[in-house]
Amino acid sequence: MTNDNDIQKIKQRFGVVGNSALLNRAIDIAIQVAPTDISVLITGESGTGKEVMPQIIHEKSVRKHGPYIAVNCGAIPQGTIDSELFGHEKGSFTGAHEARKGYFEEANGGTIFLDEVAELPVQTQVRLLRVLETGEFIRVGSSKVIKTDVRIVAASNVNIPEAIAKGAFREDLFYRLSTVPINMPPLRERPEDIHLLFRKFTSDLGEKYRMPPVRLNDGAISILNSYRWPGNIRQLKNVTEQLSVIETERTITAEVLKAYLPDATGSNLPMVVNGQNSASDLNEREILYKVLFDMKNDLNDLRTLVGELIKDRDLDPELLQRVYETKPAEMNPTTTLIPAPQIVEPVAQHEPIEIEESLSLEEKEKELIQKALVKHKNKRKYAADELGISERTLYRKIKEYDLK
Repeated sequence: MTNDNDIQKIKQRFGVVGNSALLNRAIDIAIQVAPTDISVLITGESGTGKEVMPQIIHEKSVRKHGPYIAVNCGAIPQGTIDSELFGHEKGSFTGAHEARKGYFEEANGGTIFLDEVAELPVQTQVRLLRVLETGEFIRVGSSKVIKTDVRIVAASNVNIPEAIAKGAFREDLFYRLSTVPINMPPLRERPEDIHLLFRKFTSDLGEKYRMPPVRLNDGAISILNSYRWPGNIRQLKNVTEQLSVIETERTITAEVLKAYLPDATGSNLPMVVNGQNSASDLNEREILYKVLFDMKNDLNDLRTLVGELIKDRDLDPELLQRVYETKPAEMNPTTTLIPAPQIVEPVAQHEPIEIEESLSLEEKEKELIQKALVKHKNKRKYAADELGISERTLYRKIKEYDLK
């Protein structure tokens, strides 16, 4: 295990802030695996600082004098991803006016960091698997095999085992990439580091813009440390910048801070699934819970309204009786049943009403995205933070639902 002194030196060199045991463990693994050529998969939620780990691995390896190339796989269109990674020959496709080297050829002798690796198309995953197994690849439009000596470090903020189950990611590639896994803890699991990061960001901003740094009173510090931070370090930095630029009073109170935190009254407790904390794919699950809670509230409102109408005798008893005598055709497991209320006129016992309502998650998700975009005046960054998803995911959803 790496001693604490070496870990502190690494933090200073790469600007890593925090004393969390989980953070120190991640850095320790990176230092230990660096001298080898073993593939590393870095996991963690969006905004946790995964991009720092491959830099540490490269700088502590024998390849530190070789090239280091970082590639965001989610930002490259699927039609050109193979060309970007593996290169192409002249005339291999429309617009290929000359031969071009790909990232794997350019990074020969060094390290290549594949961020958001789960976004790669399955066809490209096959090519990547071959590089991992044999160190060989073929340019687009060529039949010549090219050898490369590249250390591959990958990162993803999605639950890859779930992607494998859906057929979106190859299982053999996952095991080749994750020879050594490194997990970057979310900010809510590093409460002792939150205020340290806040002070670091305010100090940097004060120095950059020549303004007094903002400070938090005790109440604001308590809110800061208990907030869930779904956007992690990226969201914390964003909030710090807003406070530093907008607020004229340099001492921030709890009330002022709450105005910059969506759902600041929410619990900081992690969700539990089957007795275990589920940190992966948390953002998507949060949207699902919002949808379900909205549906529950709508149903409760409906129950209240029906009860008031019956109580006030505003409904025709005969009509109400016919409604309750309606037999459900087939009971859907997602159908919500409301017991038949008592009516003033004597009636026999009846079957419960079957309330059919749309349970389409796509429609609810589309509605939430539209509301967030309207609320934040089409500023996708703020809308994504409100929804608890990445900007890339929001952009993809906007295209998928054809939202204007």
